Amino acid sequence: MTVAVIGAGKCDQNIYELARSAGRALAQAGYRVICGGLGGVMEAACRGVREGGGMSIGILPGDDTQQANAYVDIPVATGMGIGRNIIIVRSADVVLAVAGSFGTLSEIAYALQLGKPVIGLQTWNISEKILKVSDVEQALSAIAGLDLTK
Repeated sequence: MTVAVIGAGKCDQNIYELARSAGRALAQAGYRVICGGLGGVMEAACRGVREGGGMSIGILPGDDTQQANAYVDIPVATGMGIGRNIIIVRSADVVLAVAGSFGTLSEIAYALQLGKPVIGLQTWNISEKILKVSDVEQALSAIAGLDLTK
């Protein structure tokens, strides 16, 4: 299963550590992780994935794979700017939103439109379809409990 970890490109230390913990836990559980490949929540998640022994995929807005954060294992340059958000969501089976800003909001909206499950960890409260969780352990339980055969 592929999990998109989405969140703001700039975040405080608490959110950074939350995303890092999520990335580590996802990798240890055997999930593939995809994100936007830049800083903030994306960097933290990729760092956690590496620490957990997994591999991360970064879908970058620009043309240069060197723009990826230092923890991205597979950088994908799209040259699409924020249009790359739809690629992140379409490539995932489930979306884990960690806090976030307007780009995160767009990814949540895409996921909901596409019928993809969205797990929310300190993120936007825009729909009852977002499964709100309070910590990484609950997020992993929610992901593990998903029936994606529907």
